[in-house]
Amino acid sequence: MARKTGDKYQAIIDAAVKVIARHGYHHAQVSKIAREANVADGTIYLYFKNKDDILISLFKEKMGSFFETTHHHLNELDRAEDKLRELIHLHFSLLSENRDLAIVTQIELRQSDPDIRYQIGVTMKRYFQIIDDIVSQGIEEGVFRDDLDVRIIRRMIFGTIDEAITAWVMKDQKYDIVSLTDSFHSLFVNGLRAR
Repeated sequence: MARKTGDKYQAIIDAAVKVIARHGYHHAQVSKIAREANVADGTIYLYFKNKDDILISLFKEKMGSFFETTHHHLNELDRAEDKLRELIHLHFSLLSENRDLAIVTQIELRQSDPDIRYQIGVTMKRYFQIIDDIVSQGIEEGVFRDDLDVRIIRRMIFGTIDEAITAWVMKDQKYDIVSLTDSFHSLFVNGLRAR
Protein backbone atom coordinates (compact mmCIF):
# COMPACT_ATOMS: atom_id res chain seq x y z
CA MET A 1 0.00 0.00 0.00
CA ALA A 2 1.31 3.47 -0.90
CA ARG A 3 2.02 6.04 1.75
CA LYS A 4 -0.93 8.19 2.68
CA THR A 5 0.37 11.38 1.13
CA GLY A 6 0.38 13.16 -2.20
CA ASP A 7 -2.05 14.80 -4.58
CA LYS A 8 -3.92 11.61 -5.50
CA TYR A 9 -4.34 10.66 -1.85
CA GLN A 10 -5.75 14.09 -1.07
CA ALA A 11 -8.00 13.99 -4.15
CA ILE A 12 -9.42 10.65 -2.98
CA ILE A 13 -10.03 11.99 0.53
CA ASP A 14 -11.80 15.08 -0.81
CA ALA A 15 -13.82 12.99 -3.27
CA ALA A 16 -14.85 10.59 -0.51
CA VAL A 17 -16.23 13.48 1.56
CA LYS A 18 -18.36 14.62 -1.39
CA VAL A 19 -19.56 11.17 -2.42
CA ILE A 20 -20.37 10.01 1.13
CA ALA A 21 -22.22 13.27 1.85
CA ARG A 22 -24.19 12.95 -1.39
CA HIS A 23 -25.00 9.22 -1.36
CA GLY A 24 -24.50 8.08 2.25
CA TYR A 25 -21.70 5.80 3.36
CA HIS A 26 -23.41 2.53 2.44
CA HIS A 27 -24.18 3.72 -1.11
CA ALA A 28 -20.80 5.38 -1.68
CA GLN A 29 -19.12 2.76 -3.83
CA VAL A 30 -15.38 2.94 -4.31
CA SER A 31 -16.01 3.37 -8.04
CA LYS A 32 -18.01 6.57 -7.34
CA ILE A 33 -15.21 7.90 -5.15
CA ALA A 34 -12.64 7.07 -7.86
CA ARG A 35 -14.74 8.81 -10.52
CA GLU A 36 -15.13 11.93 -8.34
CA ALA A 37 -11.37 11.93 -7.65
CA ASN A 38 -10.65 11.43 -11.35
CA VAL A 39 -8.55 8.32 -10.73
CA ALA A 40 -8.88 4.69 -11.80
CA ASP A 41 -10.75 2.37 -9.40
CA GLY A 42 -7.56 0.38 -8.76
CA THR A 43 -5.69 3.53 -7.72
CA ILE A 44 -7.88 3.73 -4.60
CA TYR A 45 -6.41 0.44 -3.39
CA LEU A 46 -2.87 1.78 -3.67
CA TYR A 47 -3.77 4.15 -0.84
CA PHE A 48 -6.56 2.43 1.10
CA LYS A 49 -7.39 -1.13 2.14
CA ASN A 50 -11.13 -0.69 1.69
CA LYS A 51 -13.98 1.79 2.04
CA ASP A 52 -13.80 1.67 5.86
CA ASP A 53 -10.14 2.68 5.63
CA ILE A 54 -11.16 5.63 3.43
CA LEU A 55 -13.72 6.78 6.02
CA ILE A 56 -11.28 6.46 8.93
CA SER A 57 -8.52 8.17 6.95
CA LEU A 58 -10.70 11.09 5.88
CA PHE A 59 -11.73 11.66 9.48
CA LYS A 60 -8.12 11.49 10.71
CA GLU A 61 -6.96 13.75 7.89
CA LYS A 62 -9.63 16.42 8.29
CA MET A 63 -9.62 16.38 12.09
CA GLY A 64 -5.82 16.28 12.20
CA SER A 65 -5.74 19.45 10.14
CA PHE A 66 -8.37 20.99 12.43
CA PHE A 67 -6.32 20.09 15.54
CA GLU A 68 -3.20 21.72 14.07
CA THR A 69 -5.12 24.90 13.18
CA THR A 70 -6.73 24.94 16.62
CA HIS A 71 -3.41 24.55 18.45
CA HIS A 72 -1.92 27.37 16.41
CA HIS A 73 -4.81 29.75 17.15
CA LEU A 74 -5.10 28.85 20.83
CA ASN A 75 -1.37 29.29 21.43
CA GLU A 76 -1.77 32.93 20.41
CA LEU A 77 -4.29 33.53 23.23
CA ASP A 78 -3.63 33.86 26.95
CA ARG A 79 -6.93 33.55 28.80
CA ALA A 80 -8.98 30.36 29.05
CA GLU A 81 -12.21 32.25 28.27
CA ASP A 82 -10.71 33.53 25.00
CA LYS A 83 -9.43 30.07 24.11
CA LEU A 84 -12.86 28.56 24.70
CA ARG A 85 -14.50 31.12 22.43
CA GLU A 86 -11.90 30.51 19.72
CA LEU A 87 -12.41 26.75 19.95
CA ILE A 88 -16.18 27.14 19.45
CA HIS A 89 -15.63 29.56 16.58
CA LEU A 90 -13.12 27.27 14.85
CA HIS A 91 -15.37 24.21 15.24
CA PHE A 92 -18.39 25.99 13.79
CA SER A 93 -16.28 27.58 11.04
CA LEU A 94 -14.69 24.31 9.93
CA LEU A 95 -18.01 22.63 9.35
CA SER A 96 -19.85 25.65 7.96
CA GLU A 97 -17.08 26.05 5.36
CA ASN A 98 -17.28 22.39 4.36
CA ARG A 99 -20.92 21.36 4.48
CA ASP A 100 -20.21 17.94 2.99
CA LEU A 101 -17.75 17.26 5.80
CA ALA A 102 -20.42 18.33 8.29
CA ILE A 103 -22.81 15.74 6.87
CA VAL A 104 -20.16 13.03 6.98
CA THR A 105 -19.04 13.77 10.55
CA GLN A 106 -22.49 14.35 12.02
CA ILE A 107 -24.53 11.68 10.25
CA GLU A 108 -22.51 9.09 8.35
CA LEU A 109 -19.87 8.45 11.02
CA ARG A 110 -22.59 7.80 13.60
CA GLN A 111 -23.87 4.81 11.62
CA SER A 112 -20.52 3.08 11.29
CA ASP A 113 -19.41 -0.25 12.74
CA PRO A 114 -17.65 -0.61 16.11
CA ASP A 115 -14.12 -0.69 14.65
CA ILE A 116 -14.68 2.58 12.79
CA ARG A 117 -16.17 4.15 15.92
CA TYR A 118 -13.13 2.98 17.91
CA GLN A 119 -10.68 4.53 15.41
CA ILE A 120 -12.65 7.78 15.46
CA GLY A 121 -12.63 7.73 19.26
CA VAL A 122 -8.85 7.43 19.26
CA THR A 123 -8.59 10.45 16.96
CA MET A 124 -11.03 12.46 19.09
CA LYS A 125 -8.85 12.08 22.20
CA ARG A 126 -6.70 14.92 20.90
CA TYR A 127 -9.76 17.18 20.70
CA PHE A 128 -10.90 16.21 24.17
CA GLN A 129 -7.43 17.00 25.51
CA ILE A 130 -7.67 20.50 24.03
CA ILE A 131 -10.97 21.05 25.88
CA ASP A 132 -9.53 19.58 29.10
CA ASP A 133 -6.53 21.93 28.89
CA ILE A 134 -8.75 24.99 28.43
CA VAL A 135 -10.99 24.01 31.35
CA SER A 136 -8.00 23.23 33.59
CA GLN A 137 -6.46 26.58 32.74
CA GLY A 138 -9.75 28.34 33.53
CA ILE A 139 -9.85 26.62 36.93
CA GLU A 140 -6.21 27.59 37.62
CA GLU A 141 -7.00 31.19 36.66
CA GLY A 142 -9.89 31.16 39.14
CA VAL A 143 -12.35 31.99 36.35
CA PHE A 144 -14.04 28.57 36.19
CA ARG A 145 -15.47 26.65 39.12
CA ASP A 146 -13.12 24.16 40.77
CA ASP A 147 -15.86 21.94 42.21
CA LEU A 148 -16.66 20.23 38.90
CA ASP A 149 -14.94 17.29 37.25
CA VAL A 150 -13.03 18.40 34.13
CA ARG A 151 -14.28 15.30 32.28
CA ILE A 152 -17.90 16.25 32.94
CA ILE A 153 -17.28 19.80 31.74
CA ARG A 154 -15.60 18.42 28.60
CA ARG A 155 -18.62 16.25 27.86
CA MET A 156 -20.93 19.23 28.35
CA ILE A 157 -18.90 21.49 26.06
CA PHE A 158 -18.27 18.94 23.32
CA GLY A 159 -21.77 17.48 23.52
CA THR A 160 -23.41 20.88 23.21
CA ILE A 161 -21.25 21.97 20.27
CA ASP A 162 -21.71 18.60 18.58
CA GLU A 163 -25.49 18.67 19.02
CA ALA A 164 -25.62 22.24 17.66
CA ILE A 165 -23.81 21.11 14.52
CA THR A 166 -26.05 18.06 14.16
CA ALA A 167 -29.19 20.21 14.44
CA TRP A 168 -27.75 22.63 11.87
CA VAL A 169 -27.07 19.75 9.45
CA MET A 170 -30.55 18.28 10.00
CA LYS A 171 -32.07 21.71 9.23
CA ASP A 172 -30.25 21.60 5.87
CA GLN A 173 -27.76 24.19 7.11
CA LYS A 174 -30.27 27.00 6.60
CA TYR A 175 -28.78 29.40 9.13
CA ASP A 176 -25.37 30.79 10.00
CA ILE A 177 -24.00 28.49 12.71
CA VAL A 178 -20.85 30.61 13.14
CA SER A 179 -22.98 33.58 14.22
CA LEU A 180 -24.00 31.55 17.28
CA THR A 181 -20.44 31.40 18.63
CA ASP A 182 -20.91 34.15 21.22
CA SER A 183 -24.19 32.70 22.47
CA PHE A 184 -22.61 29.31 23.09
CA HIS A 185 -19.53 30.90 24.63
CA SER A 186 -21.67 32.94 27.01
CA LEU A 187 -23.67 29.85 27.98
CA PHE A 188 -20.52 27.89 28.83
CA VAL A 189 -18.66 30.69 30.60
CA ASN A 190 -21.65 31.72 32.72
CA GLY A 191 -22.29 28.09 33.65
CA LEU A 192 -18.66 27.55 34.61
CA ARG A 193 -17.86 30.91 36.20
CA ALA A 194 -16.39 30.71 39.66
CA ARG A 195 -18.72 32.08 42.31
